[in-house]
Amino acid sequence: MTRTRAKRVGILTAGGDSPGLNAAIRGFGKTAIGHYGMELFGFRDGVTGLVENRYVELDGKALSGILTVGGTILGTSRDKVHRYSVDGGEPQDMVPTVAENYRALGLDALIMLGGGGTAKNAMRLVEAGLNVIHLPKTIDNDIAETDTSFGFATATEIATEAVDRVHSTAHSHHRIILTEIMGHNAGWLTLAAGIAGGADIILIPEIPYTIDAVAETIRRRMSRGSSFSVVAVAEGARDVEDTADYEAAQLLVKSAKTPESRRAAKKHLANVEDAQREHTFKLARELEAATRLETRVTILGYVQRGGTPCAADRLLATRLGAAAANLVERGEFGVMVAARGDDAVPVPLADVAGKVKLVPLDHAWVQAARQVGTGLGD
Repeated sequence: MTRTRAKRVGILTAGGDSPGLNAAIRGFGKTAIGHYGMELFGFRDGVTGLVENRYVELDGKALSGILTVGGTILGTSRDKVHRYSVDGGEPQDMVPTVAENYRALGLDALIMLGGGGTAKNAMRLVEAGLNVIHLPKTIDNDIAETDTSFGFATATEIATEAVDRVHSTAHSHHRIILTEIMGHNAGWLTLAAGIAGGADIILIPEIPYTIDAVAETIRRRMSRGSSFSVVAVAEGARDVEDTADYEAAQLLVKSAKTPESRRAAKKHLANVEDAQREHTFKLARELEAATRLETRVTILGYVQRGGTPCAADRLLATRLGAAAANLVERGEFGVMVAARGDDAVPVPLADVAGKVKLVPLDHAWVQAARQVGTGLGD
């Protein structure tokens, strides 16, 4: 009787780190190894490890004790498989190299944990003939086709606590306090933390604001006897004028016809982004002038990515990881494992890669914020 060879699977974490990555590695690994008898190899530092063929075999001991640990035991990077810089040189297409390493190790599948950029990397490897499954990770909750992603719930808890805490100092000193929360393109995290933390004003990228509208909300609060205001601001929020400049710069990139014009357009876009990078401080100065209330800024930054994952993220990461192992066993690839209610559903990567889930203007969270009197800057 011929014994069937154990399936060999690679796993990596890519993009920004977030709480829940280790829980997902564990969820997949314990199911793959313990339930199905697979062999598991962890690639170091995301795509970098794939290209450089740096990996470590993962067993039950390596997976023990990591459920509650933040970050990722494998390391991560933001490298791209099709534009990978070797020794600081010009970017090269390393997809053939990755495919060669994949086959040399005898892998049957590759599991990639990450956000939107990782989904695009995964799609490129699928198109090269590799068996890939993507697990959705991001604190921004902006991955298409999934209700949520692991990392989001923990980041929401952290940002909510920050909004909670600035209330007391804002009240004591009769100040406006702006709390800047992560989210370049999507406002899910700021919206969730702003509502949960009771922010008086929430500014997100999907709703361009005006200084007049924000100041008017604060003045109305002052007329009702409230001598302070707490503003939750997404790092990608922009006023109407800056939004127009940013969208025009993006349009130039999209409409560029030659490599030269595309480079010039990208440089212009980068300059626009740099000029708008400190928009929260600009907003603070303008609000102080408009309301005559002292205004301060608190930037949460990378604290939102760190620390122990909350129970919701541990649960989500575990069940998505386990579901991915089931897909490997069934031979179903080229998909992302999406969270849909309590289910884990395989979605074609082609429906995910290159797409961003933004906050709809009629979303229930937006409506709830407006109904409880929260200003949205418009």
